[in-house]
Amino acid sequence: MVSGGAATPARKTFVLVHGAWHGGWCWRRVADLLEKAGHRVFAPTLTGLGERSHLLHRDINLDTHIADIVNLVKWEDLGGVVLAAHSYAGFPVSGAIEQIFDRVAAAVFIDAFLPEDGQKSLDLASDFTRKATMEAVAKGEISQPPPPAARFGVNERDRAWVDSKLTPHPVGVQLQPIKLTGARERVAKKIYIRAPQYPQPAFDKYYLAKKADPSWRTYGVLCGHDVMIDMPERLAEMLLEVA
Repeated sequence: MVSGGAATPARKTFVLVHGAWHGGWCWRRVADLLEKAGHRVFAPTLTGLGERSHLLHRDINLDTHIADIVNLVKWEDLGGVVLAAHSYAGFPVSGAIEQIFDRVAAAVFIDAFLPEDGQKSLDLASDFTRKATMEAVAKGEISQPPPPAARFGVNERDRAWVDSKLTPHPVGVQLQPIKLTGARERVAKKIYIRAPQYPQPAFDKYYLAKKADPSWRTYGVLCGHDVMIDMPERLAEMLLEVA
């Protein structure tokens, strides 16, 4: 159970970044728990998604989503940030750390990609995502429709709600190679959280690699891919532990 008091004496700042097809809305339960414990929480929605889906356009690329994160941190004058990435957000968060490294106290990757320099999101995507992206590109479309929430293993009670919130994902973000110099690995505190019930070989690889790396802490959670929806209290506890 997450609570205030002696366990969390200092006010922390959390920036929680959603994955493909999602929006800041998916963090509401976790954000409520962290805010109730006295912390500051920002859950930005990346350009073209969620409540910003009206901004979807052909020129959105990975740099756009990196700028969404960097500019939030800069304009809000944030420091000592616990920066969390879910799934696709491992790409823009890794890119953002290159620019705001001195403001990031901890990085948390939740069933998320840990790209290497020069990789594209499409290179590491699940088969169904890669197929949908290539079909969209072939048709000249600027986005790909979301899969059903059941594909992410969302608990049955929340599936209809999640389905009602998912929005098309801009194709351009999948196609741009990321530029990295290793800033992510230099962050002082790093966590990788794996939800193994969701099949993704890349996530299994990251989890095993980081489990063997003493500079990382790892956790496994028995739920679907959308950990913030299926296990918000446990996720909030892990975020507070790293903070």
